[in-house]
Amino acid sequence: MPTIEQARAWYVNADVVHDFAHIERVLALAERIGAAENADMEILRAAVLLHDAHGAAPADSAGRDRHHENSAEFARRVMTAEGWPEDRIAAVQHCVRAHRYRGEEEPQTLEAKVLFDCDKPDVLGAIGVARAFAYAALAGQPLTGEPSARFRATGEKEPGEPHTPHHEFLCKLSKIKDYLHTPAARALAHDRHQYLAGFFKQLLSEIAGER
Repeated sequence: MPTIEQARAWYVNADVVHDFAHIERVLALAERIGAAENADMEILRAAVLLHDAHGAAPADSAGRDRHHENSAEFARRVMTAEGWPEDRIAAVQHCVRAHRYRGEEEPQTLEAKVLFDCDKPDVLGAIGVARAFAYAALAGQPLTGEPSARFRATGEKEPGEPHTPHHEFLCKLSKIKDYLHTPAARALAHDRHQYLAGFFKQLLSEIAGER
């Protein structure tokens, strides 16, 4: 089983969006939700520690879209070196491949569903605000700017329109709560969604000089 200290080294060069603090937050949720759902905690803990271990950072634009697959292959190397049996390596790899919101592989096992459910709330609530703005800064995008009517209606930007944190909320973050599997995660995401939606409503009011 990978240790916390071993895993910390995998994220030493990560940016603030996918650093080891993110892993620790996901692990804390997984310990609670995984135990409540009677998940295989060894598989779940290993998957949490490994799920963003290779290429997840926004700065790594070439590998970001495939980071779930790259991290799954990295997981195989780590677990093979530890002597894990093939069926359990495959179980962890499935969790890692299936954790991505925009990925092609849907979570099929309980452990994969719990990892998905514990990873996604980290883009909501107060920490979601912090991560959305950090991500925009890392990507060189403006931090404020009202999404166009076209973007609100279709998800397509006008020519030259930036991708601000508010854009990300509308096209992705606002939908997260509807994709979760476990009751505990859905309840958590509901509360965090309300906070995030309220934040962007307040932000628009402040930009307009209304508050």
